[in-house]
Amino acid sequence: MTQLGNDAVTVETRGNVMLVTINRPEARNAVNRFVHEGVGDALEAADADPEIRCVIVTGAGDKSFCAGADLVALSRGESLTPDDKAKQAWGFAGIVSHAISKPVITCVNGTALGGGLEITLACDLAVAVDSAQFGLPEPKRGLFAAAGGVFRLPEQLPKKIAMEMILTGDPITAQRALELGLVNAIAPREALLDTAFALAARITVNAPLSVQASKRMALGIVDGKVARDEAAWAQNRAEAKIVFTSEDSREGPKAFAEKRAPVWKAR
Repeated sequence: MTQLGNDAVTVETRGNVMLVTINRPEARNAVNRFVHEGVGDALEAADADPEIRCVIVTGAGDKSFCAGADLVALSRGESLTPDDKAKQAWGFAGIVSHAISKPVITCVNGTALGGGLEITLACDLAVAVDSAQFGLPEPKRGLFAAAGGVFRLPEQLPKKIAMEMILTGDPITAQRALELGLVNAIAPREALLDTAFALAARITVNAPLSVQASKRMALGIVDGKVARDEAAWAQNRAEAKIVFTSEDSREGPKAFAEKRAPVWKAR
């Protein structure tokens, strides 16, 4: 396997499992172009390597799994995606529209708000530390969860609960996420990674080609794409043009920075 990882993402293999860690704890593991490229490259390598049978994606540190987009990088005019068009197609964090045949487990080591929850939704299975929180707070900032959150959450939770989370922006606890089936297991911090690897072991003991075909059929993956998601992504792009160019989308972050209530204008 070629050398993987960079300063923002570490990659290691343990037996037949690849562990991918977003390694920016000082920035709450926020996603910049190097996270996007590091995670995406790791997934590509895992899918091409017959020895890898499962992938675990986690975050460094003990506070945040992923805080979403790196707003500091954006404020400096930096892109959050690599220049390579093929890598841009992987979606936010190199993962949200990057369908591979190998099972992917999210190991949520802290808060998973916004993009952190959207990464979790993009994965096949999830385990979480018992203190984790999950939410899509974008409407509180004049934005919306444009990395798959608004159409995937209603698919993975009871619709009314998903709509409550989407429309209020309020988070739920790890225990509630477990009860609702958003995660497969929760664990205390000291047992979290072992819990993820134990789940992976229950997968890797099975016939690899059978597992991969089963995943492709279950999700409708053809040539690395989930066909039934394409219409949602197209609508997502159209809505993003409206929301992210609005006055409210500028007012939300500004009000947050100024520690005041936003004044919405619906324009």
